[in-house]
Amino acid sequence: MGTTKRPDLNKPATINTTPLYLVIDQGGHASRAFIFNAQGQELSRGTAPIEAQISVDDRVEYEAETLLQSIQTAIHEAVSAPNIKLTEIVAAGMATQRSNVVCWDKTCGKPLSPIISWQDRRAADWIEKFQPNAAQIHQSTGLFLSPHYGVGKLQWCINNLSAVHEAHQQQRLCWGPMSSFLLHQLLDEQPYLVDRVNASRTLLLNINTLEWDRSLAQLFKLPHNPLPRCVPNHYPFGTLTIAGHAVPMTTVIGDQSASLFAWQQLQHDALYINIGTGAFIQRVTGDDCVIVPQLLTSLLQQQNGNSNSAYALEGTVNGAGSALSWIEQRLQPDRLYQKLPQWLENNDLSILFLNGVSGIGSPYWQADFESKFIGAGSVEQQITAVIESIAFLLQLNIEQLQHHRPGAKKILISGGLAQLDGLCQRIADLSGLIVHRMAECEATASGLAWLLVHSQPATIESTWHRHDQQQIQPQENPMLIKRYQRWHIAMDEATDS
Repeated sequence: MGTTKRPDLNKPATINTTPLYLVIDQGGHASRAFIFNAQGQELSRGTAPIEAQISVDDRVEYEAETLLQSIQTAIHEAVSAPNIKLTEIVAAGMATQRSNVVCWDKTCGKPLSPIISWQDRRAADWIEKFQPNAAQIHQSTGLFLSPHYGVGKLQWCINNLSAVHEAHQQQRLCWGPMSSFLLHQLLDEQPYLVDRVNASRTLLLNINTLEWDRSLAQLFKLPHNPLPRCVPNHYPFGTLTIAGHAVPMTTVIGDQSASLFAWQQLQHDALYINIGTGAFIQRVTGDDCVIVPQLLTSLLQQQNGNSNSAYALEGTVNGAGSALSWIEQRLQPDRLYQKLPQWLENNDLSILFLNGVSGIGSPYWQADFESKFIGAGSVEQQITAVIESIAFLLQLNIEQLQHHRPGAKKILISGGLAQLDGLCQRIADLSGLIVHRMAECEATASGLAWLLVHSQPATIESTWHRHDQQQIQPQENPMLIKRYQRWHIAMDEATDS
């Protein structure tokens, strides 16, 4: 790995008459940058695709400098649009994948490890050793023992990468959430900071105190010192210089947390679903840090002081977009995305799919589960069963979340796969709730823009751009309900639940 380069964003911009905001959204398949105005309207965007390196031994990772360069490329494209005047960008924000981690050298900034994805499960065997402490860990972190979180990946790095071990011995090691590494590389001050939302997905942050928990670091036998300092999500992180123009970075957050704010003010009577590589379903609990069996407790955002924190109960479906990619690679159907809407109109399936792509999240929490079909069917039917399994897994989590009273009255859904009518209709039919779908699928970027603009002084909330929405009404669907019941029994048997 070579020395990390600084952004080189030198193309001049043209005139725009309103304060502008730069939003960076680093996702699983691409890095994106957006320019929004103060009314929440997207004026330009830049996109740089990235590709994870996936191996047969459950490793999923990115080359650190390549991912960093993708962000720089996306920023360059966004600010180079002819309708953007660079000097009118007044603040920047960044959302990242929450459980990605990386190690780097604090003296020169050089990455010492790949960026290891949240989907990575190389630490599955190691994390199982701590099952006797599972209840304590859940109470302290709001999370369950899972290789998807950061702690197992950090343990693997220090025990298997000589550069990481040597840097620790020489007190040069920095490690932690990817967001911290990106701040260190992108900002002039090279800060050593991490926002508390991303820190909370490591199994090392105490969800109550919102600080690193030394007792957890000792339990996992990991050094505490390399971890960056925890700060609120709205914070003066440093300065991003673009072609000589200094832009303050003022908001950093996790992608799934940001997506809720695409709907603006948090709604306590709603279930939020965002479907991308994985599917995440959340129920806001406000400043109440609720710990319940089988569900995660997630920090949504934290401002100055713990009293300004917002929490949610969360369920996760690991295999959403990744499950569709998995079956596409195996069956290689022609023109899948053009045909999929029509295929999903079929409500007469006999085949079921037990979806363990990337492991099973809530409520089963099994990192190692072999996906399989029950029954036989055509290519069309197999792919439809995979999509249907996403709705089934979400329904399991909806049932868990509805135990938190009063019950939710609606579902707010966003994300790329949410644009499939057949998937949304199945979610509505199974849950009996109206599904409100956002027309634009870039919920993370839109939500981050809302947070970024509304953290600034003198924001006029009434002028904020309202996204177009579609309502999907639940319908009587006894055939779907029967398939779900059969699938539920099969999943319980397969997972020994």
